[in-house]
Amino acid sequence: MKPRITLAQTTLPDGSSLELIEHDDRLSLEIHGQQVCGPATRAAEEEVARLACAPFRPARQPRILILGLGLGSMLRTATEELKAKRANFLVAEALDILPDLHRKHIAESPLLRDSRISLIGKVDADMFKPMGGNLSAIITHLDVALPGPRNRPWVDDRRWLASAREALQDGGLLAIAGSRRHPGLYRSLMQAGFEIAEHEVAIAPKAKRTRMMPIWLARKGRRHS
Repeated sequence: MKPRITLAQTTLPDGSSLELIEHDDRLSLEIHGQQVCGPATRAAEEEVARLACAPFRPARQPRILILGLGLGSMLRTATEELKAKRANFLVAEALDILPDLHRKHIAESPLLRDSRISLIGKVDADMFKPMGGNLSAIITHLDVALPGPRNRPWVDDRRWLASAREALQDGGLLAIAGSRRHPGLYRSLMQAGFEIAEHEVAIAPKAKRTRMMPIWLARKGRRHS
């Protein structure tokens, strides 16, 4: 059996321990031994980024916000999907250690290779104020992004959802992936004024029998006068 190697460790704001683990040449982020980012989330991370970016492939200056850096799967997929030289990828990550982990342990990280990427540390409703309705898409995975108040996902915060919608351009997408169904999310997105489509992706696409993971695509429609 190949060993599990702890490459790095940090303490989260709630006191729990986040570890970067290498096992069988694969990396994962774990909290109390539970994987929150890695092989178990990669398929959903990549699919939600593909779906979110697809409508904006013809755009000359798509502007994408990714909530939660994780191990870079969403960011890598987004940068591969959108080739425009003037595309802009913003990554909202509250943990300073994660970019450092990419620099030290993930040589292929797009964070180190793509000059179109910018990091922002703020992850709350106020983060959207300077974005002024110019975002093409906001992409997140509920397990990968650091949670908000009361240790709940930011998408549970009505003010955050309203601010996210205002930050999107007309037709822009709030794309959310998860490892399981999230009770009340569909209703919350509806109440925030989004048009919603739901998708599913297999946790292990090549396996004969595999669990399905949900994806929500919430679109900002045009306001009616």
